[in-house]
Amino acid sequence: MVRLNKIYTRTGDDGTTALVTGPRRLKHDLRVDAYGTIDETNSSIGVARLHTGDMPELDAMLMRIQNDLFDLGADLAAPETGETLTYEPLRVIEAQVTRIESEIDQLNAGLDPLKSFILPGGSPAAAHLHMARTVARRAERIMVELSRFEGETIDEPALKYINRLSDFLFVAARFANDGGKADILWVPGKNR
Repeated sequence: MVRLNKIYTRTGDDGTTALVTGPRRLKHDLRVDAYGTIDETNSSIGVARLHTGDMPELDAMLMRIQNDLFDLGADLAAPETGETLTYEPLRVIEAQVTRIESEIDQLNAGLDPLKSFILPGGSPAAAHLHMARTVARRAERIMVELSRFEGETIDEPALKYINRLSDFLFVAARFANDGGKADILWVPGKNR
């Protein structure tokens, strides 16, 4: 269990932060950027949830996702080193990916098929979910870039989860837009 008695430590005053596994990294290190962007995604979802109280099923899904995002951040902050640890690092697992896929299918089942791309917006909940989606996509780009560096591993379920999350947030935004009826469709070349 996490226990935080003191919020500031002064250890980061030199521009570094500690990973869960101990080593210090610069605060602009790509791994730190990855889990920081996961935190931004989580905060964006928190703002979206201010507008999902009248959609309890969706709100419950979003709350589960917020918890999963803390798992993902912990996963990223404890990279595989090949060393024996005195604890088992928290990892995103395939069951979390399967659950989010199931929830995408559940929300999408009642939506009309898309005939065009949609513009982010509509209801306040949908607009904020679209914003969270774009932050999740940025997190995914950073994670994929990080995974390409020698010695920087990210487990497959973590990459799958962040990829599915942006899909979930897209479908959730449509769901929050009166089941897609309030979606704003892109009209190619409309303003030429």
